[in-house]
Amino acid sequence: MRVLELNIHPVKSGRPFPVDTARVERWGLAGDRRWMLVDGDGRSVTAREEHRLLTVVATPVPDGVLIDGGPLLREPAGESVAVRHSRHELRGVPAGPEADAWFRRLLGRADVRLVWCAEPAQRALNPAYSEPDDRTGFVDGYPVVLSTTGSLDRLNAWIVADGGEPLPMVRFRPNVVVDSAEPFAEDDWKRIRIGAVEFRVAKLVDRCVMTTVDPETLAGGKEPIRTLARHRRWDGTTWFGIQLIPDAVGTVHVGDQVEILA
Repeated sequence: MRVLELNIHPVKSGRPFPVDTARVERWGLAGDRRWMLVDGDGRSVTAREEHRLLTVVATPVPDGVLIDGGPLLREPAGESVAVRHSRHELRGVPAGPEADAWFRRLLGRADVRLVWCAEPAQRALNPAYSEPDDRTGFVDGYPVVLSTTGSLDRLNAWIVADGGEPLPMVRFRPNVVVDSAEPFAEDDWKRIRIGAVEFRVAKLVDRCVMTTVDPETLAGGKEPIRTLARHRRWDGTTWFGIQLIPDAVGTVHVGDQVEILA
């Protein structure tokens, strides 16, 4: 098995940015989800509530990102402020009025502002699936998400058999896509090596309504949650992909071999 795609998401809920090479830090892939939108109370604003965030294209540049059709954002050097993502109390540095104004126009909301994660290792992970020193920042769950082509092919076969249209991998927003013929083999992986970097598998990814939004048209639908609920539902939720915790820093590349260590 080999790595077919590597993706980072510079702005949380924005479009994936494909890369050929990615630096792996203990908290995730360098540049992944370092910017996040929050509301007037400091709570995260994501594509679950604002689908238009899925259209945001952010291109990494030295010390920042360039928003397509918007401003060049440099990593801010100001004081951090309290923000909240899900149940996590975090810190973010305000990006500034130009960034805020652009996102307010995009969403038609006067209360949103953009923050930068200056401390990407600020959040401890769920101790049930991690070790005490494991950390991440603005990601939803764990540092890295991996999906396989074999699993998507099987899911799409189920969808098509029920009269639906196949879905692209972008619906699941993985950091790493592995070219693998065996569907859902990753359910049983415990430890893997990508290139020279080892990862622990924390848990499977529980999927939410965000996967039902077409990132091109922003139209909502029932898939893939409907089909996952028929074939991949247990413990009260639906599952697709796995969440990884890096055991070391290093570099991974498209084309790297993926080895199952346990």
